[in-house]
Amino acid sequence: MQAHANFGGFLSDRRRAREISSLQMSELAGISPGYYCDIEKGRKSAPDREILEKILTALRLPQDEEVVFYDLAGKSRSEVPPDLPDYIISNEVVRVALRIAREKGSADDWRQFIEGLEGR
Repeated sequence: MQAHANFGGFLSDRRRAREISSLQMSELAGISPGYYCDIEKGRKSAPDREILEKILTALRLPQDEEVVFYDLAGKSRSEVPPDLPDYIISNEVVRVALRIAREKGSADDWRQFIEGLEGR
């Protein structure tokens, strides 16, 4: 899979790989063809979570590509990736950890944390 710097390019490549036309995708997502085209061309940021979920259903992405999809969608909106807010909101310990990391943590701390979780 090609690396992408933007949501629209990633979306276009994955849609084409699934042999779905942009018109079909707009219909599956419940949005206008023009709006969908603007998303792929980078003229509009990623849509809201409801529409993203419809797009994901159509694309049937593997988990690693789903993470990229959400990360690029969040980046396009200058927001936290849309698969994370519910998790953050519902877990006080996560909110506390993020605040501590913001104040005192480093990238190395996060790498060690991730390695610890992955090692389980």
